[in-house]
Amino acid sequence: MAKFIAITNTVAWAGFWAFGYLALSGPVGGETAVAEILAALCAATGLVCWFRLVRHTEVTGYARPANRVPEHIKTQGETA
Repeated sequence: MAKFIAITNTVAWAGFWAFGYLALSGPVGGETAVAEILAALCAATGLVCWFRLVRHTEVTGYARPANRVPEHIKTQGETA
């Protein structure tokens, strides 16, 4: 499953850059709006896949887990 997510991530970012270029370089019109929407969808898909890959690498031990506040330091319901 991780390989599928990695491939989807690569394709999504490639689509983002391709459609983003078309949206920025094309004349104003219907084609530009479609390119903007497709670029935004590809960027969202790329971000979701990226976050899932980061989580997967932390769980499998390939990457060091992110720094988090230890439980004994957290305050319960207090605000500054």
